[in-house]
Amino acid sequence: MATETKRDLIKEGQQDYQEWRASLVDTPEKKALYEEIAAKSDLWLQLAEARQAAGLTQRQLAKRLGVSQAQVARIEKRGYECYTLNSLRRYVKALGEGFSLEVRVQQLRHEEPFSVTVNP
Repeated sequence: MATETKRDLIKEGQQDYQEWRASLVDTPEKKALYEEIAAKSDLWLQLAEARQAAGLTQRQLAKRLGVSQAQVARIEKRGYECYTLNSLRRYVKALGEGFSLEVRVQQLRHEEPFSVTVNP
């Protein structure tokens, strides 16, 4: 009887996944794009968590902003991409004391980001 080598499909799948994942950021350009997309997808969650940390409901925040509760819900919705710096500044200011908006600008060729804090 010939000895058959048993393939570990789980291990092969994990290795393929790790290689694919590494390929997403294997150049500075890909890494910058990946980070930009990740930051956008996390922004809605950061806003919602900040509002909750401020002890505000969407309706209360909407009143402070002078908009409808539906508009606050839209801003906090996953996938929303129509943020403006002004709308983010107003949102953070409406949260009250202890919150700030940070905008990060970095050059693709350099690894060191340049950060500034924008006072709302």
